[in-house]
Amino acid sequence: MRKLLLIFIYTICIRYFLKYIIGVQFDNSDFLLKEKQFIIVANHNSHLDALSIMASLPGSLIHKVKPVAAKDYFGKTRLKEKLSNYFINTLLIDRKKNTENPEEDPVYKMDQVLKKGFSLIVFPEGSRGNPDIVQPLKKGVAYVLLSNKKVNYIPAYLKGMGKALPKGDNLLVPHTASLAYGAPRTIHSEDAQEIINQMQADIFELKEKDL
Repeated sequence: MRKLLLIFIYTICIRYFLKYIIGVQFDNSDFLLKEKQFIIVANHNSHLDALSIMASLPGSLIHKVKPVAAKDYFGKTRLKEKLSNYFINTLLIDRKKNTENPEEDPVYKMDQVLKKGFSLIVFPEGSRGNPDIVQPLKKGVAYVLLSNKKVNYIPAYLKGMGKALPKGDNLLVPHTASLAYGAPRTIHSEDAQEIINQMQADIFELKEKDL
């Protein structure tokens, strides 16, 4: 039942709203059907980002994909946590490494979700930045990939979302926005910083193509 609900919400309701009311242009994502699992790695300027990526996915994959989100925001109350988990399918994590409770460590939680067969949407910048400005990426997702080397990452670039729904603003404004995907990438380095540098370059390449 929940699978069908998520498909209906994202492929019909949210996709229609974002495309025809806000003005989001979606890249074709059918190539993801060939991937057993994946991690979508994207820049982050707005709360529309995760919704846009979820709405772009093939319907059959939506229930298998978890956007990674900050627990201190989306899980601030018990109700907010339940709503986020049920309607957005989130994986809620702490923003920082948890040395006191390893099972709550963000890298560990992402690793465990992958091992259960899910795919992830990750925003390695860690927080929303200024519109269309890509911030330096954090290494957490690189460590996850090093533990799951058969999983490809998919670079993605979101443009205009921070102007349609800016950080700190709850008012949606129609604005031309877009979501572009790069080709699936396999990591070939054992160094987390090198992996992050490649991800950053992939996102910048998509940004340059969109100019």
